[in-house]
Amino acid sequence: MEKVDLLVVGGGAAGMSAALAAAGAGPVSVLLVDREERLGGILPQCIHQGFGLGYFQRNLTGPEYAARIVAQMEGAAVSVRLNTTVLSLSQRRTAELSGPGGYEPVAFRRLILATGCREKTIGSLPVTGTRPAGVFTAGEAQRMINLRHWRPGKKVLVLGSGDLGLIMARRFVLEGCQVLGVVEQKGSCGGMVRNYRSCLLEHRIPLITRTTVTQLHGEGRLTGVTLHHLDSGKEEQVACDTLITALGLIPERELLAGLGGKLPGWASLCGNCDYVHEIVDTVTAQAEELGRQVGMELLGRG
Repeated sequence: MEKVDLLVVGGGAAGMSAALAAAGAGPVSVLLVDREERLGGILPQCIHQGFGLGYFQRNLTGPEYAARIVAQMEGAAVSVRLNTTVLSLSQRRTAELSGPGGYEPVAFRRLILATGCREKTIGSLPVTGTRPAGVFTAGEAQRMINLRHWRPGKKVLVLGSGDLGLIMARRFVLEGCQVLGVVEQKGSCGGMVRNYRSCLLEHRIPLITRTTVTQLHGEGRLTGVTLHHLDSGKEEQVACDTLITALGLIPERELLAGLGGKLPGWASLCGNCDYVHEIVDTVTAQAEELGRQVGMELLGRG
């Protein structure tokens, strides 16, 4: 069984920054594992600008931000395993990995989970109707358009006015789609002011507040949704072939199940796995600080 001082799960900004800081503290063995085929986490699919203003003092796209940290990984004392999934963790400080070489157990002294977060789906809402094609989370749609160059639909409605919902509304307009509006159950936009201005106002996309979706229509493919206006109680059917849901994010901590759902003293959460950050700059700063602390602890200087 391979043995390392520190196992980092997740190769996004948080995982890379924590691993680099821990390795930079001194001679500790660091293994970073990620299930994707390349480092960067979700950043490579975020092709819009707005990243790095705080940390790098530059207005970068997601891929540009990721590339700066990936460049630091080159030559660093960090072992990286891509296309590798952590199947489980145990109280014995071991992890079961599954990668190109098959099954492999790894023992470690310290663990950092930097697994990011997952999106809430339409199933989290009391929505009735069938289950037609054409309903996607904002992250799924972003990946399809920006990485796979697929256009999920033509006539689009976005549910949720957080930053990702706003950004995807604009993205669909730039793809030549008709965006009917962004639906928000609260009385005001949920995203940052700069995104509201650049995504909705500049592209004349309506923001429909105090409203939610209560029913999906269509067999096989989405043909429309029912909107429920919360103030008046009025219901309205809107024709569309695509519904994009931006309902919020949940820290991804499923691996803690093998530890009884609790975080032992030898494990730490990092980045969006700890709590959902508004910007990646604070993710990087938090990860670096945690990585330094863990590195010093492993060297007996903490």
